Amino acid sequence: MEKELEFKEIINIIQNHRQSAYRKINEELVTMYFEIGKYLSEKVKSEDWGSKAIDKLVLIIKSQYPYLKGFNRAGLYRMIQFYETYRDNIIVSPLVTQLSWTNNLLILQGTKTIEEKEFYIRLCIKNNYSKRELHRQIQSHYYERFLLSNGNALESLEPVVGEEDAPNTKILDQYSLEFLDLPNNYKEKDLKTAITSNLKDFILEIGKDFSFVGQEYRIQVGGRDFYIDLLFYNRAYSCLVAFELKIGEFEPEYLSKMNFYLEALDRQERKEGENPSVGIILCSSKNETIVEYAQTRSNSPTAISTYETKLIDKKLLQKKLIEYQKAFDDKD
Repeated sequence: MEKELEFKEIINIIQNHRQSAYRKINEELVTMYFEIGKYLSEKVKSEDWGSKAIDKLVLIIKSQYPYLKGFNRAGLYRMIQFYETYRDNIIVSPLVTQLSWTNNLLILQGTKTIEEKEFYIRLCIKNNYSKRELHRQIQSHYYERFLLSNGNALESLEPVVGEEDAPNTKILDQYSLEFLDLPNNYKEKDLKTAITSNLKDFILEIGKDFSFVGQEYRIQVGGRDFYIDLLFYNRAYSCLVAFELKIGEFEPEYLSKMNFYLEALDRQERKEGENPSVGIILCSSKNETIVEYAQTRSNSPTAISTYETKLIDKKLLQKKLIEYQKAFDDKD
């Protein structure tokens, strides 16, 4: 048994150094692309370097380094775009080397503003996204949905340390569950089953700090059994998070039921050193006035969010952002 433990330590050392070596190689690779982009950008602007010069360079690189990928005409112009996008940004420039070249290109080509790019770069670093995961977040317009969720913060929760650098610690106002592939007519049971069958994608959407505890989680109060739809633990908040799933519009009584669940969790399940439990009621829609009335006299640590089973229209989100900003400016 002792030798097996020693062998495990050796395996851990190998894995740690392999990961460290990969990070250094990736950093050098992205830095190289940045420097090539800088050189080509300056040459194209200061000298008579047109497309023919770029094409000639492609042939030279191909003849001397035939095994290198990404050094075609389009690839070199992407390096120029990469350099010109980040060259004057002293905050973002050092961060891009922490991403793979593939993920850098996804952000470069899939976003418009530098603020949006910085958001996805930080999000990707925090969560160590794969290409598929990052692509999904960009396609589901996570950035716009995050900005629209400023009003959904839970006052009972202490801000997470470094939260400004780790974007998806926030509970969103609107979730995109397009990956569930639900039919047009579905029941709450179907929604619950689809989420647990696609748990990896659901956690990607709600945040990688969530760990799944159970479905139909049983709590007993007064000799009766009650069941929470989904129960998670959030490592960033250090608390249990109960999800209630509704296929219709939010109703005020949902909040009372969630408060009952949270009280039971805190009395029976909460461990020493953990924060009070948090609730998230996921509804297909909500009336903001009804939500405001329901929450006015409640100190409940519960967020009321909506979800869509299809990809949300980006133009609609951007329109909401403009309205949100206008309302915010009017308050000032």
